[in-house]
Amino acid sequence: MPEVRIIAKNFMDMVASMPAMKLDKLYQNAFICEAILRSLPPLAKKYVLQLLHIDGPVSAKLLAEWVLPDGLSKHKVAVDRLVQLRVFVEALDSGTLPRESMPSNITVRLPTLEDLETYALEQWERFLLQLISPSHVDKTLNISSSLMKVFQQRLLSQRDREAPKLTESGFQFLLMDTNAQLWYIIREYISNSEERGVDAGDLISFMLELSFHVIGEAYNINTLTDFQRNIIKDLADLGLVKLQQGRKESWFIPTKLATNLSVSMTESSSRKEGFVVVETNFRVYAYSTSKLHCEMLRLFSRVEYQLPNLIVGAITKESLYNAFENGITADQIVSFFRQNAHPRVAQRIPAVPENVTDQIRLWESDLNRVEMTEAYYYDEFPSRDVFEGACDCAREWNGLLWEDSKKMHLVVKSE
Repeated sequence: MPEVRIIAKNFMDMVASMPAMKLDKLYQNAFICEAILRSLPPLAKKYVLQLLHIDGPVSAKLLAEWVLPDGLSKHKVAVDRLVQLRVFVEALDSGTLPRESMPSNITVRLPTLEDLETYALEQWERFLLQLISPSHVDKTLNISSSLMKVFQQRLLSQRDREAPKLTESGFQFLLMDTNAQLWYIIREYISNSEERGVDAGDLISFMLELSFHVIGEAYNINTLTDFQRNIIKDLADLGLVKLQQGRKESWFIPTKLATNLSVSMTESSSRKEGFVVVETNFRVYAYSTSKLHCEMLRLFSRVEYQLPNLIVGAITKESLYNAFENGITADQIVSFFRQNAHPRVAQRIPAVPENVTDQIRLWESDLNRVEMTEAYYYDEFPSRDVFEGACDCAREWNGLLWEDSKKMHLVVKSE
């Protein structure tokens, strides 16, 4: 038993010495949690079990009142161990919570919530158009070219003397809903922060703080640090905040996109009003004024003409083959039509005609009837024994694709 205790102690010492991020990741495993709980001193174990029934943080002063004066030494040992294992972590000071909004007598012309939501969606669509089709953007964003390349590197590919084209990931990104797109871009923005000389931890802290601000309220830009002022400009281009200038003061106003950063995609996703009608004759009518919607429809349909508030197109075999070759699947196209169905057809079952969805899947299966497999072709074997030995070896490694025993020809997988 002493040897077992020593091994367990050494193991927990090793766990306690791990970097914070790796240690936090370990706590995702239930067995690790139970092992650490068992290794704790009795008083530390009691603290953990007692705190499970308390909502919210507990101050160190209150925790010290749980023990008698003669037990303070054991209390210190227990707390130190819990801090070492990151079971206890220091909570944020209340001063770091969202800043106070500006009084209404200083701010003027604040947008309504409806206007703010319209602004946020317009900025987000302009940003997406800047990513995929800069020539269709009526107003260039202020995001630096180096930062724009960070967003484009996984969404676009470019060959010599050719215009950039969407990658498979890029097509799939466009078919996501707005909240999923936002999370993708923010992850890229954070993961590449070190290359721009920005501390990722500071960036995450500021963005999470921003997500707890009130939508539509004005917050003084002078309360931000220089680092935060640079970040807020990028976030304004993305539509997360709106910047305004008064006579003496300037301020930023969080939009709904900013508040979605503090909740999961499932919680933040909401049913938006659709705009697409698909008919049994494969005609597509999109009731939208958005240039982005028009560019998205071009991905898998032939856009015939566009009116101020209506886009008319057709689903053709050629337009779908082009989409399939660029990585878009039939299920993604059908899902797009269903998720964006116009209210007049959204209540129908099905919202998209069955003959259309079936034909889209059939055209995809036609394209996938032939599969390409890299292979090597062998002939001119010196003897039949060598040929049969090569065939046996290929079968053993599950690499034999074809053989002609009479002519002694052989085709095997390239790997």
